[in-house]
Amino acid sequence: MTEVQDRREVVGRVVVNPRGFGFLEVDGNEPLRAFIAPPALNPFLSDDVVAAAITRAEDGRWTASDLALFERPRTELVGEVVSRRGSLFVRVDREVSNTDWPLDARGQSVEPGETVVTTIDGNTLVLRRRTGSGEDPSLARVIARHRILTEWSDEALAQARALTKKPHALDGRRDLRSLPTVTVDAPVTRDIDDAISVLPADRDGALRLFVSIADPSDFVEKDTALDREARARATSTYLAGRTLPMLPDELSSGHLSLHPEVDRRALTCELRIDPEGNVTSVDVYASLIRSFARLDYDECAAYLDRGEVSPAVDKVRSSMPWFRAASARLGAFRARRGGVRIAQDEAKITVDPATGQASAVEAHKVNSAHVMIERFMVAANEAMARWLTERGVPTLLRVHEIPGEEAVIDLAEIAENFGYAAGFGTRLTPLSLSAFDAQIDGSPFEPAIRAVLLRSLGPARYQVQPAVHFGLAAPLYLHFTSPLRRYADFEVHRTVKRYLAGRRDWSLGDPTLEGLARHINERARGATRAENDRRKMIMAQYMAERIGQRFSARVTRLRSFGIIAQLDASFVEGTIPMDTLSGGPFSLDARETHMRGARRSFTVGQAVRVRVVSADAALGRVEFALDE
Repeated sequence: MTEVQDRREVVGRVVVNPRGFGFLEVDGNEPLRAFIAPPALNPFLSDDVVAAAITRAEDGRWTASDLALFERPRTELVGEVVSRRGSLFVRVDREVSNTDWPLDARGQSVEPGETVVTTIDGNTLVLRRRTGSGEDPSLARVIARHRILTEWSDEALAQARALTKKPHALDGRRDLRSLPTVTVDAPVTRDIDDAISVLPADRDGALRLFVSIADPSDFVEKDTALDREARARATSTYLAGRTLPMLPDELSSGHLSLHPEVDRRALTCELRIDPEGNVTSVDVYASLIRSFARLDYDECAAYLDRGEVSPAVDKVRSSMPWFRAASARLGAFRARRGGVRIAQDEAKITVDPATGQASAVEAHKVNSAHVMIERFMVAANEAMARWLTERGVPTLLRVHEIPGEEAVIDLAEIAENFGYAAGFGTRLTPLSLSAFDAQIDGSPFEPAIRAVLLRSLGPARYQVQPAVHFGLAAPLYLHFTSPLRRYADFEVHRTVKRYLAGRRDWSLGDPTLEGLARHINERARGATRAENDRRKMIMAQYMAERIGQRFSARVTRLRSFGIIAQLDASFVEGTIPMDTLSGGPFSLDARETHMRGARRSFTVGQAVRVRVVSADAALGRVEFALDE
């Protein structure tokens, strides 16, 4: 019998595993996870905050019991109606609940097999509506699973409509409308919140780069209904085929978006960049701009790489060589300091708007325009972090911790599996990371390597206490350049505007700001997971038409249930179940980088040939088999 070594009373957050059990995640100086057995999990939902007793056995594992609901963030559940012994239940998403919940249809007619949206009333679900004939039930499940808000209150919408009547007047701002200004985005982008301008080098060789950002803080007042609902969302969520904006569409892609040939209020960060790429001075001010043209990444890259001039590029043609110069200078500066490139190749999904089905999934390559805009935005974000911190102004900083020794060892092993020699030693530095980044740049296996690399480095987060951003080799960093899409940027804009208006009574230990950072971190994680789940569903739907086809792939993860491999051509990921592998039984090492069997082994980075066996669009799962 296992002896209990420790017992504690805690408050934690429930995480539901699709296989029926769960975990209690407890934050603190030493975060821990406690196992929740299926019977104890039945009354609870993923993200529930519960009080519980946790006990630790002699093997070090924790188990939770005596769970009591403390707080339930969820208000809605989506699922399929089922009938049992004449009563209706809802089969809820198994990543949210491990059991079916009774349904109160409130006298409405509903049939088994229908997908419904319900509200939670104690331990019962109340029918709110059925999903429509043209509605994708899997999309509704993803939205509910990650608690993504989809509806606005009447009050918030009325405020948004009223704000569209507010003019973009000069009102004491710096007038930059005569300065050639351009935006560079993907063709499908609707919420355009960053624009760039440049002045040629002066006698000292320094040029001036203007990064002008849409200024929603000049329109949306703090603590109004509109602001509260934007804060609750914390970020826009981009689900393939559907965008759920942080601000209502009439603002985010309409009145506040930096469309060409219209006046727009902005907050401008002006950087002076010397010939060696050093940012020698920063000026920040409210401005009025007028974009001369909207470029997409491909036509911008066509000029940067080959000198091709499209009609849109022609409107700012005199500035284009200086944009290229500014990008090269900032690139040289970042190369001296180290770090990793953010922009990465990914799967581009084309969704048919009429059917909601994927019509194409193909590799989307990063080009010189993506790299240029990334450099400009990173430079502005870093400059703003330094500008605020030097003035003693607390704000939401973006931090990324230095990887530990085990992560460095894993990354070096994985690099070797891909055929690259990393040789990091026991400590990873920004320059050694940059040197490795240069090795893989342009490699045919770069997407798979970079996906593993970014997972190994771990996620960044928002906090108030100053700390480094390791991945960018930045002593200080924040988000400033996307206030139409991220509430963190929106809050930074408000802070900057308050300082420019004369405020100096800052509290360095403001618990409200710390609470906002935690909230944004939590909602940003939810949005990212929803986007990933939706992409998996769309990709599974796409691969369902390719059953039996064969592809080249790379192993990107190893798990106890099997191998996860990514296709080289389209970046689609699928699982090769453990029980389909010959040469076993297999054992997985503790760090999940090697899987060894009696007659064969697998490592992260290994090249494999796979055949598509099955695809479940509802679950977002693709199953491969080794093509041997």
